[in-house]
Amino acid sequence: MTDSWKVFRAGTRSSPLALRQTAHVIKHISKLLPMADFETVQIDTPGDLDRETDLRSSPPDFFSRTLDAALLEERIDLAVHSAKDLPEPLPEGLDWFWLPAAGDRRDALVGSLAPRLIGVSSQRRAEYAARRFPDAELKPLRGNIGERLQQLDEGRFDLLIMAGVALQRLGLEQRITEWIPLKELDTPEGQGALAVTFRRGDPRMQAIRKLFIKTPVFAGAGVGEGQLTLDAMRALRNAEVCLYDALMDDAVLLHLSAGAKRIYVGKRQGEHSRPQEEINRMLCDFVRKGYRTVRLKGGDPGIFGRLAEEIEALEVLGLPARVIPGISAMQTAAAGSGVLLTRRGVSRGFTVMTPRLQGGATGAVDAAARAELPIVFYMAVTKAGQVAAELMEDGLSGNTPCVLVFAAGADNEAVYRCPLDALEATLGTIPDRQRKLPGLLIVGEIACYGFDAALGALGGRRVLLTCSEALMERCVQSVYDLGARPVQRPLIRLQILPQAADIVRHMADFDWIALTSPSAVRCLHEVILCERLDMRSMPRIMTTGPGSVRALEKAGLGCELVPEADFSSAGLLAAAAGQVKGQKVLRLRSARAGADLAEGLRTAGADVTDCVLYENCDITYSEQPEFDAVFFASASAVASFVRQWQTDILTGKMILAMGGPTADELQVHGVKAHVAIGAGTVEENLLALAAACL
Repeated sequence: MTDSWKVFRAGTRSSPLALRQTAHVIKHISKLLPMADFETVQIDTPGDLDRETDLRSSPPDFFSRTLDAALLEERIDLAVHSAKDLPEPLPEGLDWFWLPAAGDRRDALVGSLAPRLIGVSSQRRAEYAARRFPDAELKPLRGNIGERLQQLDEGRFDLLIMAGVALQRLGLEQRITEWIPLKELDTPEGQGALAVTFRRGDPRMQAIRKLFIKTPVFAGAGVGEGQLTLDAMRALRNAEVCLYDALMDDAVLLHLSAGAKRIYVGKRQGEHSRPQEEINRMLCDFVRKGYRTVRLKGGDPGIFGRLAEEIEALEVLGLPARVIPGISAMQTAAAGSGVLLTRRGVSRGFTVMTPRLQGGATGAVDAAARAELPIVFYMAVTKAGQVAAELMEDGLSGNTPCVLVFAAGADNEAVYRCPLDALEATLGTIPDRQRKLPGLLIVGEIACYGFDAALGALGGRRVLLTCSEALMERCVQSVYDLGARPVQRPLIRLQILPQAADIVRHMADFDWIALTSPSAVRCLHEVILCERLDMRSMPRIMTTGPGSVRALEKAGLGCELVPEADFSSAGLLAAAAGQVKGQKVLRLRSARAGADLAEGLRTAGADVTDCVLYENCDITYSEQPEFDAVFFASASAVASFVRQWQTDILTGKMILAMGGPTADELQVHGVKAHVAIGAGTVEENLLALAAACL
């Protein structure tokens, strides 16, 4: 974060709930961007000043109109709202996003369940009350949360229907009589979520938004479930929302999780389920709401799939995108039928086009029209100068755009652009290591276009991930969410020690098992499975934080003790000290973890068996990776990195260290991490790296 970032003026309504919510948003942003300063500006809205209008008939911007005006007049820089209060669409010139980790969406009953008079503030609540309590009278309810409760306490109402999350945020959850299940009373999607609005195009707020959204994915579905790529399959499995076209095989959708939203937006033979403008809007809205969104297209998304239009809609708002190519119908038809598009001695290439024009008209397909199409050259890098000369001799302008793409799709992909007459000179500036990679040459007007990879929070950087393979999938997903390219180079593998397995076989003899990392959890689970141990005889488990707890849950194991805040061995010791006296504890750890926790537990009165469960073994590579930032998840990974590549290649790179021991190991080698948050999940660590890169 640079010094050019100044004080942010945060607009809010003046109710206690609005002020509490604004403070929460400011705290959330300040945690990631501690250099930012915030000033709270209280602004009354029409809904605050008019206490008589029934909310069932109030205008959509009743609680946002004056905040919107303050933004457009540049009196504030952002405004905080309950997401359900935002009108749709927002006034021209405004943009928005939701914060993650929304609260409980359910409504709640407050008061007597045998009411005569019920206060309601929306039509859906009124309809529910009429069904649930047919003999009760319904009257409009106005005022902030405290004022509504006061009306209940004064006997003006017997029962209120309120947003449960509002009571929770004000510390008034004890006033709830009964939570209403969503299946009985559904609520607006935005209930429980907090929204931030700002002036469209404000670069500071767009940069902040990058930390709270996930980069959407455009994925090719191929022509059938069997031709779905692994990358597309992973994207679908992790998706929260999927906007999908007409597919050749709907079985592709089975890879979505049960909770993912599935929305059909396809087109067939000119029949459009939705206008393209609506698809663009839906896509942008889901991204701004923080959903991990997949836009699934048949075949390959880049071939007649309107990919450019949809990505341009995102880029206009400063939102990133990632594309996963697919197997196209063209490829399938050619390779599957034997009508190969290239055949030695017969065909050196092919032209792909459609006779359909925008709007449904028919375009020419004659020689002149074909001559305007871009040309793709395989295996032409070493002959690029000769190719350029022949094309210009044949009448092609020297200003015709060209692009050279090396190692397309790989983590070391490199792209170079130039006009046709500068092609040979440009080739001479490309490093030898890249010129030796497989390369494509594309010539034509289309070569001047490209996707803006810098729109994500990590700005399209290559992030070297050195963590174990067990953590890699989560790291990769987080890097993609933050708009960067993962460079996967796990540097250590975990090897379980035979003597440790002997001890784990007798785990039923212990009262507790102490674990301090997800890796230790996974190794324990592997021993349990390999030895076919009865998990019903598991002792209670203590561990250090959310990452280990998730690993335990994935393994079907519970956790009885975890620190509330300090997710370190010291934090675990502090939490456990009063509970382990006279207890038998099995401490399972890596060979590098040290015996401090075991000694601390003994001092607290426990009978401790300190067992080295696994050791870290190096994974080596023949070549150095190319990267802009590096994530070290353990001290072992640091040591392995230094043994292979020394520290010189870290010069000029952003360095992230997860946990104190990892940062300490870097210091041993004379390297200081730019970001080291001490503990937390891999997602929290990578988010901190993204914040440091803004």
